Amino acid sequence: MTTTLSGTADDRPKPARSPWKALVGGSIGNLVEWYDWFVYSSFAIYFASAFFPKGNSTAQLLNTMGIFAVGFFMRPVGGWLLGRLGDRKGRKAALTATVTLMSVSALLIAIAPTYGQVGYFGAAVLLVARLLQGLSVGGEYAASATYLTEASAPGKRGFSSSFQYVSMTAGQLCGLGLQIILQRTMSTETLHSWGWRIPFIVGALGAAVVFYLRRNLLETEVYEEEQNEGTASATAAERGTLRGLLAHRREFALVIALTMGGTVAYYTYTTYLTKYLSNTAGMSKNDATLVSFCALTIFMLLQPLAGALSDRIGRRPLLITFGIGSMLGTVPIMTALQDVDGFLPALLLMLAGLVIITGYTSINAVVKAELFPTHVRALGVALPYAIANAMFGGTAEYVALWFKKAGAESGYYWYVSACAAVSLIVYFTMRETRDAALSRAERESAEPAAGDKRLART
Repeated sequence: MTTTLSGTADDRPKPARSPWKALVGGSIGNLVEWYDWFVYSSFAIYFASAFFPKGNSTAQLLNTMGIFAVGFFMRPVGGWLLGRLGDRKGRKAALTATVTLMSVSALLIAIAPTYGQVGYFGAAVLLVARLLQGLSVGGEYAASATYLTEASAPGKRGFSSSFQYVSMTAGQLCGLGLQIILQRTMSTETLHSWGWRIPFIVGALGAAVVFYLRRNLLETEVYEEEQNEGTASATAAERGTLRGLLAHRREFALVIALTMGGTVAYYTYTTYLTKYLSNTAGMSKNDATLVSFCALTIFMLLQPLAGALSDRIGRRPLLITFGIGSMLGTVPIMTALQDVDGFLPALLLMLAGLVIITGYTSINAVVKAELFPTHVRALGVALPYAIANAMFGGTAEYVALWFKKAGAESGYYWYVSACAAVSLIVYFTMRETRDAALSRAERESAEPAAGDKRLART
């Protein structure tokens, strides 16, 4: 007869895991992260003149978007540092670190002095804040993508991970919604003077609340399983390291290539288009903001539907649909928007573009997470994705404004189409990832199934 000692670590009941709690916990932090990230872009039309000398409004906006783009170049650094943290210390540790950085950066922008007060020092404070945001978002994408993918059931990973873009879009909608309220309750002069600071104060407070929520999240079972294998494991020493990641260099390059077209199209239709409707199509700022708000609300609701569809038919069909649609549809959609007349036509055209990119946004996070093993998954998702965003996503608005200033705005439409064409080639040639086994239990259940298929063939 054997007895066990009560009160040992093994005997203590473990907290019950709730997939919905993990889904909400990972998503709500992502919402605040991307609210702060996108609110910079949506309110840039109001604070651009506060940090640079008076003159051409397009030049002021170009300088402000230049700082926006610089934030993207910190994303690979953030992807490396926080991806390494996520693989070595856990997904929860990375999630709390990212939201802390975002809270500090939002507060810096909220209190930054203007050009009229301290000259270019205010722009320097703005730059530092954007660099911190770049670090934060560089790790946030991978931390939330990895957490949402690992915390969900195998047959529902597409559906669960789609909430990353639900929360990202919800964050943007919160920013746009606040912008609509401020536009209708404040004069244009007040918004340009100090009203633009309000959304950044809200973002800093929201991030502090999410920090508390994320501290109470449970670590994923997939990560704990990997960690419990001990230091004797062949992969333990390479956990979260560049050496370990380089063993998967093909997947590394694959993430960059498949992200290229998606990130350019995403930032074109979700952030640049509001300015495009105002500066090029001639719509009022209020109407352009309302068009974006309505279109993005529908776009947000489409994400879980497309994610669930990918669980049934696979990830590649959706990616291929996006690639073809973006390659062939961008030029006619953007050309039509250039001369759009009225709220409804603008809304329908913007929706057409957003429906196309849903094939990418709804599943790109889970595809990247399914490409890598657990010990380098966070770093493998973070670093190549951040590099692709620094090269293509972060520069999208700057490139668009450069084409506009050069008097050849239509050149940008062809640029977006070309990026989508490159990614389309990758979508056609990459392997399907839907049935990738992330945990030991999934791998063990997959082996008998594979054996049954081989017997059936014989």
